[in-house]
Amino acid sequence: MTAIGDLIMVNLDSPDPQTHAEFYRRVLGWETTSSEDEYAMISNGTNSIGFGRVEAYQPPQWPDESSGKRYHLDLYVDDLDKAEESCLALGAVKPDFQPGGQRWRVLLDPAGHPFCICPRPQG
Repeated sequence: MTAIGDLIMVNLDSPDPQTHAEFYRRVLGWETTSSEDEYAMISNGTNSIGFGRVEAYQPPQWPDESSGKRYHLDLYVDDLDKAEESCLALGAVKPDFQPGGQRWRVLLDPAGHPFCICPRPQG
């Protein structure tokens, strides 16, 4: 199958683009490539994530499927407990509802978006 296009980045709604970008910059170890009041972006040189200010932003309500979840990121980590601790220290929140049991963990970023930390496959 021939691709029509290539994904160059993902843009996320945000109440505070600079803070939102800084959270994921620290989680992913990427570089900040733009940091303005209305828009911020981070990149690893191959992939980018942009954060655009939305006035009156309302976060999705995890796990309420009717609340309009805007995106969901899965991140590979080497150690679930250490990664969770680090993300929580950076401002993430761990909701009570955890559908993955011990296989993965759902966290909420500082803007309320859910994301998962997943064990990196071995081998």
